[in-house]
Amino acid sequence: MGVKTQTVDAHTGAGNPGRGLPAVLPGLALAVGIAIAATLAGRLVPVLGGPVAAIVLGVLLAALLKPGGRLLPGIGVAGRFVLQLSVVLLGSQLSLPQVAQVGLESLPVMLGTLAVCLAAAFWLGRLLGVTGDLRTLIGVGTGICGASAIAAATPVIGAVGADVAYAVSTIFLFNVAAVVLFPLLGHLLGMSQHAFGLFAGTAVNDMSSVVAAATTFGPEAANYAVVVKLVRTLMIIPICLGLSVLVARRARIAAAVGEGAAAADTPRKPRLLRLVPWFLIGFVVVAALNSAGLVPAPVQGPLREAATFMITVAMAGVGLSTNLRAFRRAGAKPLLLGGALWVVVSLTSLGLQALSGS
Repeated sequence: MGVKTQTVDAHTGAGNPGRGLPAVLPGLALAVGIAIAATLAGRLVPVLGGPVAAIVLGVLLAALLKPGGRLLPGIGVAGRFVLQLSVVLLGSQLSLPQVAQVGLESLPVMLGTLAVCLAAAFWLGRLLGVTGDLRTLIGVGTGICGASAIAAATPVIGAVGADVAYAVSTIFLFNVAAVVLFPLLGHLLGMSQHAFGLFAGTAVNDMSSVVAAATTFGPEAANYAVVVKLVRTLMIIPICLGLSVLVARRARIAAAVGEGAAAADTPRKPRLLRLVPWFLIGFVVVAALNSAGLVPAPVQGPLREAATFMITVAMAGVGLSTNLRAFRRAGAKPLLLGGALWVVVSLTSLGLQALSGS
């Protein structure tokens, strides 16, 4: 299909570290080595930051070395599972009241960007001639949480493998662009830590890129963006339920006009619990422990540093996973749609912030 896959839960996107240490060690060690170099580069050029340097170095190495099967298991664990663990650790920097407050404050901007994104995906996708399932996958991936939303929606709408591959490739490209460009844009616009956290949490596609971009901008932006993004991730549930209703309705119409085969192939309904990412639950649990005073103040700083380094390792894994051939195979139309939605969501987020005074 043109996209390198990882051992990932189809619904939560959780990486599977259970491949055994010998299998994951080579690729994971490579990602850690890149993260160390990127951390040093980030200290020399603070505006660049370790996560951005890691993804750039990873992409360059992927283009030059083309990591093979021996490295891929560890790269997959670095790019997904290590990132998710870092999100759990970031819960130690917040309390549950803070999480609830941030979630409520972000709702108007978050719901507004999601609604605009889904509407734009439908109309712009039709205008560009992008097929129905593919524009749906690109729309939910851009509007909610990247590859995780694509993975959750795929069985609901019964999308074919090629559409999934093209959607993931498109989302990945603009994730990388967001990590590199958004912190610079935030500084140019003079955004506060709060404002950039809300911007990153509502305008960047995948959790990994949200965390990386916000961490590069500043620790307060990272804490805010993670909560916004986790609340946004929960939108997978109503969106997948809505898609399930639409698919069932189309199947009934097909059956009514005698297309029994189409009705028989109706995609399965989503399971609610499997739509909730495990790391979201872990984040809330750690935040609850912090609220109860069970995370001592002296360890919060080291935990934040550990989370930042793990984010850098994850960005190295994401960069090393780059498959340039997948972008060529996807063709221009999905990339044009993904780029247009990326711009629309970014401008909508900034516009809604300005209107609401967030």
